[in-house]
Parts: sequence; C-alpha cells; structure tokens
Amino acid sequence: MSHRLISDHLIETPKGNIFARSWKPKEALDKIPIVLFHDSLGCIQLWRDFPEALANATRKKVIAYDRLGFGRSDKREDKPTTGFIEAEATESFPLVKKSLGFNEFIAFGHSVGGAIAITCASHQQKSCIAVITESAQAFVEDKTIQGIKIAKKSFEDPSQFSKLEKYHDDKALWVLQAWTDVWLSKEFSEWSLKEILPRLKCPVLAIHGKNDEYGSQAFPEMIVHLSGGESKKLILSNCGHAPHKELPNEVLSAVQEFLAKV
Repeated sequence: MSHRLISDHLIETPKGNIFARSWKPKEALDKIPIVLFHDSLGCIQLWRDFPEALANATRKKVIAYDRLGFGRSDKREDKPTTGFIEAEATESFPLVKKSLGFNEFIAFGHSVGGAIAITCASHQQKSCIAVITESAQAFVEDKTIQGIKIAKKSFEDPSQFSKLEKYHDDKALWVLQAWTDVWLSKEFSEWSLKEILPRLKCPVLAIHGKNDEYGSQAFPEMIVHLSGGESKKLILSNCGHAPHKELPNEVLSAVQEFLAKV
C-alpha cells in the first residue's frame, strides 16, 4: 500500500448534500486534480480501488463524487429529466468545484459520466485542461437501447436489484429509473454531443472496449472527430463496458502517457 491521503467531503447544494471523496498521493505533481464522473448506476464505491491506483499512477489528486440521488449523496424526490447531463454540468459540478477549492481540473468520465465530463469541459473551457472518456455515449444508439432493455429486465430479479440497494440503499429504484426511463424515452432519443464536442479546446482521450455491450466504436469516433481540441482514441481488445475494471493496467498506462503530453 502506497502512501496517500483519503478525505471525505459533504457539499451543500440547494437540492441536498453531495458526498465526495478525494485521494491525494503523498508527493503530488501539482494541484490540478482528476475528477471522476460515474456511470448511470454508479457511485464512488463502485469505482473500487481505481481512484487510488489512478492517483498513484499519475501522482495527481483524484476526486470522485456521487451525483445527487446516488450512493451516499442525498436522495432526490423529483423525477429524472432528459436534461440531466446539462444540469449536472451547469448546476451541481460548479458547486463541487467551488466547495472543494480547485479551479483547473482534468475530467475523467465512465459511460454517461463521459458525456457529463465532456459537457462540464465545454462549460469550463478555461479551467478544464484535459478530458478522458471511457465507454462514453455520444448519442442514443440502437445498441445502447437494447443493452438497457436487457439490463432493465434483469433487475426484475430481486437478487439483481439487491445489488443496487447495496450501493444506493433506498435510492436504488430512483437510480434504476433515472437510467432506464430517461434513456428509453422518446424525448431523449435525439440527444447527442454533436453540438457540444466542437466547443472543447483541450486534449481528449476516448477509451472504448471493442466488446462494449452498450455502444459501438461510433461513440469514440464521433468524440475524436468532432472534438475541437487535439484528440485520440484507444480501442481495447477483449474488453467490454468497464475498461478500468477489466483492463486497469492498460487504462492507467494510457492515461499516464496521455497526461504526460498535456
């Protein structure tokens, strides 16, 4: 176990408290943190040991937070909306940034967290120095819809649903509906990062598993093609939707190499 400092934070917002955690290596290179944005069913706990490994590999402080309604953050009574990605970037993240006292940052997002990372970066062009996406959705693809329908059916099994409750407690049903109801709705079918990506001016690394069950390589291709900054994609063979869990060493090496040039 390497030397590091782990701190927990509670961030007050008008809609409830957001829970955050930071991992600081003993000898950090600088004060610019990597901020992790979790996936549709995710939370800090589900990153498992990746944040610490990322902090050690990059020698940068790593910050993760549970979006409102998820993990150890406060529950939400309002129904999820199709504008949740934009709202996260314009309402919640600025409060996280202010409360934890950082300006410049590196955005790292998994799955829909990748779309949130890109959207945050587009609103914080002067502060975001790099974006890393992992299995990020860039639009609503048929493969994504089919994957969500299969997952929704699987959660009808109480033993599967209990896995959500383990991490989200009595918020589990809201979390599931926040994912399935929004993504399967007609209103969300036209969502895309097409207009947002050209606003990015910072370097972008788009990581994607070749066997991702929730999206094709059209996602990283769109991210790289439309991004306004220097960008590159990394397609990992024998890898599904969670590269940081399936091939952590490859992901860490790629991030190290990418950030060394930023």
